[in-house]
Amino acid sequence: MKTKEKTKKKNGIKIFAIVFSVIVILVILLNVLGSYKSNPKNIKEYETKNPYITTQTEISGHRSGGGIAPEETLMAFKNCAENPEFTIDVFEFDLHITKDNVLVLLHDDTLDRTSDCEKVFGEKDVRPETKTYDELRTLNMGAKFENTDGETPYADITDVPDELKILRLEDVLDYLGSVGKYQYIIEIKNDGDLGRKGVDILHQILTERELLNRVIFGTFHAEISQYVDENYPDMTRSTGIKEVLEFWWAAVTDSKTYEPPCSVLQLPYCAPFNSFGINTATAKVINYAHERDMAVQYWTINDEKDMEYLISVGADCIMTDYPDVLYNIKNR
Repeated sequence: MKTKEKTKKKNGIKIFAIVFSVIVILVILLNVLGSYKSNPKNIKEYETKNPYITTQTEISGHRSGGGIAPEETLMAFKNCAENPEFTIDVFEFDLHITKDNVLVLLHDDTLDRTSDCEKVFGEKDVRPETKTYDELRTLNMGAKFENTDGETPYADITDVPDELKILRLEDVLDYLGSVGKYQYIIEIKNDGDLGRKGVDILHQILTERELLNRVIFGTFHAEISQYVDENYPDMTRSTGIKEVLEFWWAAVTDSKTYEPPCSVLQLPYCAPFNSFGINTATAKVINYAHERDMAVQYWTINDEKDMEYLISVGADCIMTDYPDVLYNIKNR
């Protein structure tokens, strides 16, 4: 009996060792695949009429350059648009609808991470759709901003300037229109009925300002993408996460039947995707997209080496919290 038990124990140890080795090898293989970098010489050029397929990588300020100024505030927009040390091509920002149907700039579903909402309203998890625009204007949207030195320079402001108050869509478009001719990547964060109402308002505002041809619409909610496709075919939209994975699989398998759902791919190039072997920035992937007349834009790229690589392989646009860093890398 003891001999059998010892044999079972040894076999169990062997099985465990084999399974563990397979897992380790798989993890290593996925990381190698995810971090593989293509030779830029393997990037091909295709004829295109897509205005978002560029000959030089465009610089996009993610959350209006939220790494160097309080994100999605007028202060951040001014820092990007009027800064003598760098320029950008595209502003990326996010929208939520308020209780009184105003589109305001905010990335998160709640105001807690970026504002002093708990202090002002005496509550946590404050969602913009539960407050009016005037109520939200009492907040300091720079209260939680931390600079590269770990300082919070706007945390204790008593008289909040307009540059740090929550922004309406119309106000940011008016400001940017007065200082330059930019492109925009605009994401509606709400889903369901609120998201559909937000799309209606957004489309009306962009139409009135004749900006539809300079805006890429984005959402992570499939039903909102479908709503745009069905009701606003004149609005250029980008891929959601499910569509990105479908595209990536079609590219790596060289599918002959893949049909693009839209004309702009917005892809992550970061963990956990790379760790799972999902490399969205190989020559094969980029060529597959461009051959099908799809622009390739990457988010959110804050690593300098990643910036250098994506520029070298012809990324059409890079979204970053640090557009000043990307500008210097692109132009040096």
